[in-house]
Amino acid sequence: MTKEDSLSFATIEELSALLVKRKISPVELTEQFLRRIEKYNPQLNAFLTVTADHALAAARRAEKEFVRRHGSSGSHSPLLGIPISLKDNIWTRGIRTTAGSKVLRDFVPTEDATVVRKLARAGAILLGKTNLHEFAYGITTNNVHYGATHNPWALDRIPGGSSGGSAAGIAAGLSVASIGTDTGGSIRIPAAMCGIVGLKPTFGRVSVFGTVPLAPSFDHVGPLAHSVTDAAILLGLLAGRDPLDPTSSARRVEDFSAALRKPLRKFRLGRAGDYFWKKLDGEVRGATEAAVRDLEKHGATVRDVSLPHLSESPDAATNIALAETRYGHEIAGYFPAHADEYSDDVRQRVEAGSKVLATQYIAALDLQKRLRAEFDAVLQDVDAIIAPTASITAPPIGAEHVEMNGEQIPLRAALLGMNRPANFTGHPAISVPCGFTRGGLPVGLQLIGRSFDESTLLRIALAYERAHDWRDRHPKLD
Repeated sequence: MTKEDSLSFATIEELSALLVKRKISPVELTEQFLRRIEKYNPQLNAFLTVTADHALAAARRAEKEFVRRHGSSGSHSPLLGIPISLKDNIWTRGIRTTAGSKVLRDFVPTEDATVVRKLARAGAILLGKTNLHEFAYGITTNNVHYGATHNPWALDRIPGGSSGGSAAGIAAGLSVASIGTDTGGSIRIPAAMCGIVGLKPTFGRVSVFGTVPLAPSFDHVGPLAHSVTDAAILLGLLAGRDPLDPTSSARRVEDFSAALRKPLRKFRLGRAGDYFWKKLDGEVRGATEAAVRDLEKHGATVRDVSLPHLSESPDAATNIALAETRYGHEIAGYFPAHADEYSDDVRQRVEAGSKVLATQYIAALDLQKRLRAEFDAVLQDVDAIIAPTASITAPPIGAEHVEMNGEQIPLRAALLGMNRPANFTGHPAISVPCGFTRGGLPVGLQLIGRSFDESTLLRIALAYERAHDWRDRHPKLD
């Protein structure tokens, strides 16, 4: 691997150390990532907008800051001078934010999302905005308006969605990290499909102000990155109460990076086998069960747990998402005024939202309360629930069904089934790479933790990463 390649796949932690020691400058690092985007984005279609001038200006400011601080013993942000990307449903002042839609193709926000302001204050460098499923309402990033994003591990495969551009870009070494959104698995699914780390925080932990909403009961903002430590760094920066977001929590924000330095010798994992482990592709089952055994060797005690209402949650979550999306698109003036500008799959879901009865919506909210209580009860006895992130690996672009053990399964069910529960209940969840199929496709392992206890969740994820780190394997691009 060349020096440029090694830097392209380095973590925030590693690059920050090099920048502080002035072994590389923010400008050099930014130029390197911009060159890789220019070279590989035509194959991947991970970026919708590349902000080269904006990035280089930010890199020059970061360089001046490093010069000013040289020799100083004061602390600095680990994001200073780090090139990142943003999913293109997150507002950026003066930079278009399409949400992957034709409706918003010319939308240029007049203010930044809260998370963007925090990143800018920390000195992060925005390389550009990444492709996504239209309005973040899908799991493939097969975008009919801007083109499909291709998985760097196999260009004929999806990267997962809806944050597919973010995940593909990180996996291909086009950005160090990215910020995505997750309403039904849209951070964790692409993280699993592309072999990186994706963290959905607790509902309310990170402000959603300035993100194009999908289903406000389920919407989350969170990091995608190369490592668990990077996810912790980003969460620590992004988390906290925001007066502009009434759903954001005033809970104290811990030092998540410091939490990772505490030894974790013994921990308890719960396995809900009648739901999360029931229908799996054979290679996914093999990789994830091997990961469970690895964790047992490194301090985990695994026990079966019961979540009686979990099997009822898919229909309930669908009703809430359909109704809230339809309402949101109506009040924003997108639908039905611009119905002809929607892709068929997204338009059909938005139209279906008008068919959800008030009684169905209220019943779904009642089930949400019951299932949240069941998760809370289980998580009093275990430190996290363990499951595959997805029941399959990345399918071909355009596939609507996948074969699993001789049975045809709808693609949405195969990918959402494992992920929606944590959105439905609001509990934090993380996906970490846990192996590859014989054909070289990544597999993800998911951990679901206690509300507002991301520290424990991250420590368990790090325990696995240290036991079996897959980061030395990268996709091969021409």
